[in-house]
Amino acid sequence: MPRPRRFRRIFHLPGITYFKPAGVPFRALEEVVITFDELEALRLTYYKGLDQVETAKKMNISQPTLSRLLSSGREKLVKAIIEGKALRIEGGSYKFAP
Repeated sequence: MPRPRRFRRIFHLPGITYFKPAGVPFRALEEVVITFDELEALRLTYYKGLDQVETAKKMNISQPTLSRLLSSGREKLVKAIIEGKALRIEGGSYKFAP
């Protein structure tokens, strides 16, 4: 039996959780889903400029877990942009910490 997943601490919930390419109707779009914890890892590391050790401590996770979140989040963002897919932000294993 796998170990229960540890909740990742996030500090920012985005006001907008859906992005789509301009000029493409919704019915013609495929979606890529990025989780709130992946987005928070990307935000703290690339937007706020924290290094991976600081980000991992802030999110209450290990550095290897953070590295996996960053890799997965980057892959999803790039896929959505390059392939012209919609991006939905939802889900994940997190707790909001104001």
